[in-house]
Amino acid sequence: MADYYSDKLSAERLKRVYEIAPPRVQRYFEAEINHVLQKVGSDDLVLDLGCGYGRVMPSLTKRARSVVGIDTSLASLLVGQQILYGVSNYNLLQMDALHLAFRDNSFDVVICIQNGISAFHVDQKELIKESIRVAKPGGTILFSSYSEKFWNHRLEWFRLQSAAGLLGNIDYEKTKDGVIVCRDGFTATTVNPEQFLSSVSGLDVETKIVEVDESSVFCEMRKV
Repeated sequence: MADYYSDKLSAERLKRVYEIAPPRVQRYFEAEINHVLQKVGSDDLVLDLGCGYGRVMPSLTKRARSVVGIDTSLASLLVGQQILYGVSNYNLLQMDALHLAFRDNSFDVVICIQNGISAFHVDQKELIKESIRVAKPGGTILFSSYSEKFWNHRLEWFRLQSAAGLLGNIDYEKTKDGVIVCRDGFTATTVNPEQFLSSVSGLDVETKIVEVDESSVFCEMRKV
């Protein structure tokens, strides 16, 4: 599963996933990035984990001093370079979010949105710890997953992806309780508020859980 977004769902195919999203899902995208932008200042250095083809990078680069996007898919990053043509305050790097090649205390804001914490299929507490490591003291770390209220809209979006051949056929017997399972091996899980709080337990952050637009659940952390 860790290679799915690099091998099967990268670059133009990943871009198509977002293009076919129905209006309610498009609203979710907009609400999520607008919430993130409220946390970003004009002098901030921002790290976007799992940036894909740079979907939210244009919005971030207009708000922040500089933005670094990382992803494991080189093909997606190359598409991102095309999308960001003419923009100067960004870097796109091929990198594993669990092993970031940055010094401690480097970024003012670290984000991992659109359920990246699940999509990466790595140890979630270790992912959060690595994100905290590279954030500056007093810096903001934002992770998001889906609200349970968004389940029907999310499932409809995945039905459209499957129908377009972007994902395998959905296994409806196994798809439930926030987990979408496809017959080609793809699995999309969800992180609920209790799971977020468990993952940050014992870490040096102040944490709150915020629901946005009845679609996203944010785990908002401030590094102490």
